[in-house]
Amino acid sequence: MPEEFENPEGPDLELPPSFLWGDSSIDRPLPETSVLVEVSIQELSREVTQYGDAFRVILTDGIRQMSILVGPFESQAILHVLKQAIPDRPMTHDLLKSVIQRFGGSVKRVVIDDLHNSTYYAKIYLDTLEGEVEIDSRPSDAIAIAVRFDAPIMVSEDILEIADE
Repeated sequence: MPEEFENPEGPDLELPPSFLWGDSSIDRPLPETSVLVEVSIQELSREVTQYGDAFRVILTDGIRQMSILVGPFESQAILHVLKQAIPDRPMTHDLLKSVIQRFGGSVKRVVIDDLHNSTYYAKIYLDTLEGEVEIDSRPSDAIAIAVRFDAPIMVSEDILEIADE
């Protein structure tokens, strides 16, 4: 209902970053190049909210920290690896690891590099036979993949500064 907004054409929100390959319909400048900081998982906790259970991953570089809410499936996928639990059948992230390895690839690093309307954005960097490949990802999935490959989790310095405030 456009009449509900001050702007008759809709709310004045920036469009989120495009995640589709070759999607040029969204004209958004890329974030400025930032220094990447390696972080580790400090904590994975469950919280009860008014909307139900939420799961929070706390990432830290040893000085600063950032918090990312993740879904229950992604939290379990991360927790299984951290606790070295082996499920009866492969989980989705285990399947993805098998597929990447079967095609001769590995995960070089994951990078959380953008923030839009309180939502973090991440990329998974694969090392393949053709060279490095960048894949857009939710941070929760990127972290679940990183722990399976023992790959570094990197955060843009700019994002880490904002998140630590």
